[in-house]
Amino acid sequence: MPAAAVVSPLLLSLSSSSSPFLSSSSTSFFPPSSAAVTPHAAVRTRAAVSVLRALRAEAATLPVLSFTGEKVGEVTLDLKSAPPSTARAVVHRAIITDRQNARRGTASTLTRGEVRGGGRKPYQQKKTGKARRGSQRTPLRPGGGVVFGPKPRDWSIKINRKEKRLAISTAIVSAAKDAFVVEEFEEAFASGPKTRDFVAALQRWGLDPKQKAMFFATDFDDNVRLSGRNIGSLKMLTPRTLNLYDILDARKLFFTPAAVDYLNSRYGTSVSDDYYTDDEDDGEEELVEQEAEEGTTADAAPDATEEGEADSSS
Repeated sequence: MPAAAVVSPLLLSLSSSSSPFLSSSSTSFFPPSSAAVTPHAAVRTRAAVSVLRALRAEAATLPVLSFTGEKVGEVTLDLKSAPPSTARAVVHRAIITDRQNARRGTASTLTRGEVRGGGRKPYQQKKTGKARRGSQRTPLRPGGGVVFGPKPRDWSIKINRKEKRLAISTAIVSAAKDAFVVEEFEEAFASGPKTRDFVAALQRWGLDPKQKAMFFATDFDDNVRLSGRNIGSLKMLTPRTLNLYDILDARKLFFTPAAVDYLNSRYGTSVSDDYYTDDEDDGEEELVEQEAEEGTTADAAPDATEEGEADSSS
């Protein structure tokens, strides 16, 4: 299924009044659909304003709840967000990229030249009263080839790393009205995983177990992960699995205090452009260089051994 077919209903649902992301009661940074913008003005705006340079600093205060559902404090979520004139375009481009890059592109059909059989002419050209036919594998007959069918292809498209991170932070800021923080509760599941206890905790936090929600934490205890994985409406994400689609698809978001600190350090307003050099890639390059050096040393060692044996034999 094309990515646009999946994303269009999702974005339409976000633009409805019932959506927590773009509702009138929520703090939304997307431009209203009724805003009248002339085509010439839109072109001038896109040409004059850069998406990554005209960033907004939006700080949201999230309540902190205990495992029993009581409010015990507040934390600040201070993330970068795209300006209203480009926020919707940035998020749309990022979600299209994610969905399209997830396609494997392995769909394949056989043409009439690839289908087995059909080498013999089924009947003579004339004197039969039928339409002339040169092969049984024509696309006009069952079992024949497919005309203009899909073939394996690469569907991946590119998006700038800063733009993708900006889309994630913009989506989180837009959903901050329906987000909260929960204290660490690994001790509550120290005896073992219990899905019933996890569902009860969701209800104490004001969540409907049948409503889609996203739980983001830097790391999950094994018992907590096992307790929540059977809840079909709950997505439990870590920094490695955080993605834009699950953020937009969830009606409620809740984090751990460590996850909020991670978001502020990763997507916060205090993060400079130098942060986007991505130390993870540098670490991978260093690892490759070390492996190459070790391989060179290992190759040189047998050569030295052979030379020593040759000298001793002589």
